Amino acid sequence: MDHDLTRTYHRIPGRAAAGNPAVRFDRLTAEAVDDGWYHDPDLPVLRTQVSDEQIGKVITRNTSPDLSFDRSINPYRGCEHGCIYCFARPSHAYLGLSPGLDFETQLIARPNAAAQLRKELSNPRYKPATIAIGTNTDAYQPIEKDRRIMRAVLEVLRDFTHPVAIVTKGTLITRDIDILGDMAAKGLVRVGISITTLDPKTSRAMEPRVPLPAARLRVIRQLSDAGVPVRVMVSPVVPALTDHELESILEAAHNAGAVAASCIMLRLPREVAGLFKDWLEAQYPDRAARIMGRVRALHGGRDYDPEFGKRMQGQGVWAKITQQRFRLAASRLGLDRALAPLRTDLFARPPQKGDQLSLF
Repeated sequence: MDHDLTRTYHRIPGRAAAGNPAVRFDRLTAEAVDDGWYHDPDLPVLRTQVSDEQIGKVITRNTSPDLSFDRSINPYRGCEHGCIYCFARPSHAYLGLSPGLDFETQLIARPNAAAQLRKELSNPRYKPATIAIGTNTDAYQPIEKDRRIMRAVLEVLRDFTHPVAIVTKGTLITRDIDILGDMAAKGLVRVGISITTLDPKTSRAMEPRVPLPAARLRVIRQLSDAGVPVRVMVSPVVPALTDHELESILEAAHNAGAVAASCIMLRLPREVAGLFKDWLEAQYPDRAARIMGRVRALHGGRDYDPEFGKRMQGQGVWAKITQQRFRLAASRLGLDRALAPLRTDLFARPPQKGDQLSLF
């Protein structure tokens, strides 16, 4: 019997969201009602489904003053890592899919991303600047193991000697150390590894399909040993849940080989606020009210303040204290350094079929 008439679920093992909130662009909505006809004490297995999308443009531009880059690439839409706090969840609504369980289970792969990137970089009018990858959804989420789209994108960037900055929680990035090590030797790559907590229980609850913190620390060590500069990203800092770990995360990452650090406060745009509050009530009912009270204090009394300059750092006394703690710990560990800009002067279009040979 298909009882999923409203796309509303009980909590599913291995998933962070408790259900599928309505898509804000839908004209019609449905509400689940228990009429007594269906009862299953065993939760169903919710499988990941992947669809392909052939794209006509792969480099996305932005003008946000809060970001250090003006262009990015996303090999996938949606993310199986399923972090309950993920700010990218609302982007799934543009696909007619819910930011809840759909975001974690209904994924979109872009198999022609590398070919399209080669085409865009080959345009004579293209001006090189660092491309960011992993800023919306994680390119090293589990499906990359078979799809290898990120690997193909890296190969194109290597061929063009083009700079790239990668952010990930996935240990699969170590598969590509052969490419990353060569690019790092030329000053073409840096990696940010996100660590929210060192507690495996908390991590598994918040980030159900992300490698555990100890595994991410090993990734920092492997990348560092290969000469790849790694920034540890304490992101997001969750008040009254993970904020007490700030210094210990920085120290563990420093010991693993990280050379820089950053931290970002929890932000809950659009549907993420409701999903996060439902998750808190289920996972930490004893402190849910306290956590949300701190979150609102960070954002001017609201669940989220989208204003540039405030949305990532927060405001108020608690935000200032946390930032001061971060600066002191980062300075003590030597993680407050600014990484050298990635090189753009090496960018060159490789010879292509039909090119006229040089006379010299």
